[in-house]
Amino acid sequence: MPEGSAAKPRRRARASGGGAPRAVIDDVLIVGAGPAGSVAAAVLARAGARVRLFDRATFPREKLCGDTVNPGTLAVLRRLDLAASIEERGLRVDGMRVTGEHGVAIEGRYPRDLSGRALMRRDLDWALLQQAIAAGAQFEAGAAVRRALGDRRGVAGVAIGGHGSLHEVRARVTIAADGRHSTMAFGLGVARHPERPRRWAIGAYYGNVAGVTTLGEMHIRRGRYIGVAAVPGGLTNVCVVRPSRPGDAALRDRVALLQHELARDSELRHRFADARLVQPPVMLGPLAVEVTGAAIDGLLLAGDATGFIDPMTGDGMRFAVRGAELAAGAALDALEHGWTGVHHRLAERRRAEFAGKWRFNRILRGLVGSPRAVEAATLGARVAPGVLRAMIAHAGDCSVADR
Repeated sequence: MPEGSAAKPRRRARASGGGAPRAVIDDVLIVGAGPAGSVAAAVLARAGARVRLFDRATFPREKLCGDTVNPGTLAVLRRLDLAASIEERGLRVDGMRVTGEHGVAIEGRYPRDLSGRALMRRDLDWALLQQAIAAGAQFEAGAAVRRALGDRRGVAGVAIGGHGSLHEVRARVTIAADGRHSTMAFGLGVARHPERPRRWAIGAYYGNVAGVTTLGEMHIRRGRYIGVAAVPGGLTNVCVVRPSRPGDAALRDRVALLQHELARDSELRHRFADARLVQPPVMLGPLAVEVTGAAIDGLLLAGDATGFIDPMTGDGMRFAVRGAELAAGAALDALEHGWTGVHHRLAERRRAEFAGKWRFNRILRGLVGSPRAVEAATLGARVAPGVLRAMIAHAGDCSVADR
């Protein structure tokens, strides 16, 4: 049973009696089989709900991400009994190395021997999806959800398929866990890309990178940052996040942009001098998504569909995993008691869980976006490195791991 929910599990409804079988409406329909969708599906199926999980992709599938699971997220997955394969397959991450302008570098190891894991999102997503299926969720790959059945007054399921051959799938609860470009959230008018910040991510895997350790890396520069993390198979994930506007010519050649960012960085250029690009870079953007007015009966949001800024602190995965658990609890609440108060209680639980981290992330984003703030932070790191190490522990959600 997810934390924060007192709802009793509702057993699966099944057709019974003679004659033609009647249609069975699912208890919960989940759009998107990434971490949020799969975690919600596993929690709900274990609680006895009839769950169907849809994704337009066929799994395993490639996905641009920072590829790390911090200690707090790993602790949540352990509590949900979903961490075993991730811990087995992933590389241990013992902390972070953060560099700033003018050669400042601070290494901060997670306290109390805590650690995270690094593995490709393809493998992480597949591991979580397999556990959702094992729990009893029904998964349908290659299922493109085109729109919600309903409007902002209420949702009763989704329409799936090609534009000329849509069919309806109904459920008492629909969870939109379909990412930053959520078909559900944007289609219902509750999500938008804000004017600011307008950042894009360009990421790729490299082989033969020098100087890689068990520490994740964040290289903060004026107006941009570069994340670096070793992943299984001798590869290194590199992701550049930078501002961009419509018509930005630099985004047209992703390889050239990524190589340029690495070559001009004094900390990284020598380490990538003999590195080889394993596959073409992937680009995502604009990253930021703002969600308002999402209290729609029949619909819950989870993962990046609830809102997203950028992956700087690497804790978007905890928002996805713990947020999915909270959404599953809200779904059980709605199944048992109806929709009155469900969205308000979910919002309060999310606020209690994440408000401190939201504030922390806003501060860090403001730092990266201001040259003066970067300079001040560089000086501060020289004078009081312990403060930055404490921030690394906070970014890793180490306090969550201690609960």
